[in-house]
Amino acid sequence: MDLGVVYFCTDQTISPTRLATEVEQRGFESLFMTDHSHIPTSRVTPYPEVYGGGELPEFYKRTLELFVTLAAMAAVTERIRLGAGVALVGQRDALYTAKAIASLDHISNGRVIAGVGFGWNQDEAEHHGVDWGHRFTTVKQKVLAMKALWQQEVASADGDFVQFSDSWAWPKPIQSPHPPIYVGGAGPTTMRHTIEWGDTWYVVPSAADVTLEKAIPRLRRMAEEHGRDPDTVGVAVASGPPDPAVLAKYEEQGVERVALWLDPADEASTLRGLDELAKLL
Repeated sequence: MDLGVVYFCTDQTISPTRLATEVEQRGFESLFMTDHSHIPTSRVTPYPEVYGGGELPEFYKRTLELFVTLAAMAAVTERIRLGAGVALVGQRDALYTAKAIASLDHISNGRVIAGVGFGWNQDEAEHHGVDWGHRFTTVKQKVLAMKALWQQEVASADGDFVQFSDSWAWPKPIQSPHPPIYVGGAGPTTMRHTIEWGDTWYVVPSAADVTLEKAIPRLRRMAEEHGRDPDTVGVAVASGPPDPAVLAKYEEQGVERVALWLDPADEASTLRGLDELAKLL
């Protein structure tokens, strides 16, 4: 089981390039960045309990753009996997997102993990024109369109939420057939979408099932029910706890990767936090 880090880079934290080099030097396998374009002041959508609940943390309002940040990190590293943790694809144009991911995979020599998510902030999504009631289908159609662009010499899409005629798109990703698709979220709907068109379920464990000893068997049963070999559906943990006993439970159940949570902070505090997490290695 690989151990990585997930972090919110903002204009008030350690720089992305310094963070990436320090993560790589300490021996972590991956580094995941988050994705929020803006936070509407309306705040109709409550901050989810699975992320901590209560008042929305300040760093959500100040997050750096996902793919710009990952590109900067790619330029100063050689080994670590670079993860979108996760890209809010419903809010993004499918053609440009496919281009961004393929270009990032190209310049990083095949180190991208293409995490995608459905989002939790209805206010933010609707500013992008997302029909909240159809966000799952929107993301599915956009990901399938991106896969076509990555794998086919000439690709097209004719869905309700993404349409384009026969088109060329290069570069293709270095990874074949494409960077692994991590589907972020929890619960049966996200599990089902992972099984239908994803590679790995990327889950933030709930307080009621921190070790995922209930969730992972459920995912495997669902895969069998949908006619997919459970062994082909990966599991990765987002914002994993730095608890050796919990990590051991993940490894026993075949979890492929854990992105350990690191509090967004200034450079000195972030480096101290990294040193603490590195003890788990």
